[in-house]
Amino acid sequence: MDSLLVQGGRHPAPLDLRIAKGRPYDSTAVAVLISKGDLSDPQVTSLVQRHLLRARAETAAGSAHALDAGELRAPEISLWAARDAGTLLGIAALKRLSPDHGEVKSMYTAEDARRRGVARELLQHIVAEARSAGLARLSLETGSWDYFEPARALYRSFGFRPCEPFANYKLDPHSVFMTLELRHR
Repeated sequence: MDSLLVQGGRHPAPLDLRIAKGRPYDSTAVAVLISKGDLSDPQVTSLVQRHLLRARAETAAGSAHALDAGELRAPEISLWAARDAGTLLGIAALKRLSPDHGEVKSMYTAEDARRRGVARELLQHIVAEARSAGLARLSLETGSWDYFEPARALYRSFGFRPCEPFANYKLDPHSVFMTLELRHR
């Protein structure tokens, strides 16, 4: 899926849907167009940098696992960008760990776009991409500090559950590891 309008379903053309499914009218809601993230786009690289700086500021030294733009260019990583009317709202990536296991990376919503459903739409897109790629499991690492609670709540709402460290991660009191089994849903 290279490009997809989300929030309210799939549509062939960008529609301005400001009524989120199951929620009352919200004038701050956005129509989110998700497309491949272009790391040559200065807006994207700027948001990646802000994510990296914020992750490092909000967790203990050595416990931030956010990727920089160079790391996001790895062939096993796919990056997506969420936009509304051309304005970059957020980014998210999927890292292929093995033929059946992927990792959610670099989930970040611009500060002025938070609490408007952007992260939910990006995560929905990542889960759909993982399923379409035939992955059986999707895992993630996020922070344990209060700043990360909204992210953990979002992941729980999708069915992610706590798990042991995976891939090259080690037990860390500043990290929370979560996983979602995709073939059982």
